[in-house]
Amino acid sequence: MPASDTFDYIIVGAGSAGCVLASRLSEAGTNSVLILEYGGSDRSIFIRMPSALSIPMNMAKYNWFYETEPEPHLGGRRMHTPRGKVVGGSSSINGMVYVRGNPLDFDRWDAEGASGWSYANVLPYFKRAEGRGEGGDAYRGGDGPLHTSYGTLRNPLYRAWIEAAKQAGYPETGDINGYQQEGFGRMDMTTWRGRRWSAADAYLKPALRRKNIELRQHALATRILFEGRRATGIAYRRDGQEVEVRARREVILAGGPINSPQLLKLSGVGPGAELGDHGIAVHHHLPGVGENLQDHLEFYFQMACTKPVTLYSSQGFVAKALVGLRWLLRHDGLGATNHFESCGFIRSRAGIRYPDIQYHFLPLAVSYDGNALATEHGFQAHVGPMRSKSRGWVRLRSADARDKPRVFFNYLSHEDDWAEMRACVRLTREIFQQPAFAPYRGREIQPGADIAGDVAIDAFIRDKVESAYHPSCSCKMGRPDDPMAVVDPETRVIGLDGLRVVDSSIMPSVTTGNLNAPTIMIGERASDLILGRPLLPPSNAPYYVASNWQGAQR
Repeated sequence: MPASDTFDYIIVGAGSAGCVLASRLSEAGTNSVLILEYGGSDRSIFIRMPSALSIPMNMAKYNWFYETEPEPHLGGRRMHTPRGKVVGGSSSINGMVYVRGNPLDFDRWDAEGASGWSYANVLPYFKRAEGRGEGGDAYRGGDGPLHTSYGTLRNPLYRAWIEAAKQAGYPETGDINGYQQEGFGRMDMTTWRGRRWSAADAYLKPALRRKNIELRQHALATRILFEGRRATGIAYRRDGQEVEVRARREVILAGGPINSPQLLKLSGVGPGAELGDHGIAVHHHLPGVGENLQDHLEFYFQMACTKPVTLYSSQGFVAKALVGLRWLLRHDGLGATNHFESCGFIRSRAGIRYPDIQYHFLPLAVSYDGNALATEHGFQAHVGPMRSKSRGWVRLRSADARDKPRVFFNYLSHEDDWAEMRACVRLTREIFQQPAFAPYRGREIQPGADIAGDVAIDAFIRDKVESAYHPSCSCKMGRPDDPMAVVDPETRVIGLDGLRVVDSSIMPSVTTGNLNAPTIMIGERASDLILGRPLLPPSNAPYYVASNWQGAQR
């Protein structure tokens, strides 16, 4: 496609939502679309091989390497906040876990001001996106571009995890993304034929075969161009040069929960006082930009294993080389899974209507990012609360787009969050003490059997809790009369024309689970809103709520 400086649509960010938009806005062949992405190619064995997921997450080539301000309730720790800096965005460096969220999350969005984003309205877009390996049904899509699949559950510890939960009184569910999220069962992966299947694979790469779409990589967006109240283009830096491109119809920010509010503020859209502090002229005072930041925290509950059945046997150099060779030759075996093959969703106490604790089970005792190596046979559950009441922000460090913004989650600033964390420790310990784990159960590595009272548990949490890497909600969607809303329910920036935000930053509140699936859904639904197409008919599929939720924890 010849170089041009004018397009119908300009999309900033080739991440999960941006890839969806690029495909959907260009598929009719009548609209010209430009995607600007600061990162480079995703052609790497470390990205393609599912089990290598911790490697690109720790490479500056693929990760923005954001870090929080010191978190006062975590002993002043600065928390790692990885974000994808590559084609496919965070879907190219994430854990490939496919969790849509609980139906009541989306009904909550609707009640919070995101009118039209209830579960009945969004389920058809989840289905349109998905190509489930086991086929579609009333809840799942069978022929969409985003391939999802299950692991083999060949390791006996996966089944022990589900059986132990049942022995503790929790239900087994056949599909956490279907009728019943609550309970324990298999966990879906965004993989296809043994390889990572990112949003770039699903949407962008097929779209780039069209003549009406262009991807420009290594392009750092520096500001939105305006004519009066209308966004008319983007200025970006590439190869040391400042370039301007124009949009006939709309500019769409899809840079994610850190980059999208940063670009709005650099362009004079945001809290007036903050912009003034950096010498940025206020184009449109919008106080909610960068506020309402949310995330999921988790810790690793680790147990020693008395039998050599864990992934520790595959951690040596030779064993890893053999895993990699098999994957290169056949795209199967241990290299073809993210190893998060079973999971769980429970309620922390009576009176909670739907799950507020999530589990990822792993047949290895190691840190998610791979920085703390396994030292013995063990297994672990990643566990954390889903609906934290703590709120943070994304704010500018300077008026220079090359300076990383300041990120502050204010983790565990609300007392209820501490109560949920304590419940995570006690409820997980109970599951691991069930008979199903008797053949495998060794000592409790972490937290340790001596960590029992509230004071000890709080100290453990303060020192060991980590981000689950689900930042969101920093440009929240809401009613136009909500002073802290940034976009309206059609994803349009409130008070401006020709400008939208479409990514996980527009979530009013974080969902129950990992964020890639709902972010792709946001891109799917927003594409119909942008094009003015009729929205998909609402679903009437029912969903599960425990009948005893008011009086019992399980």
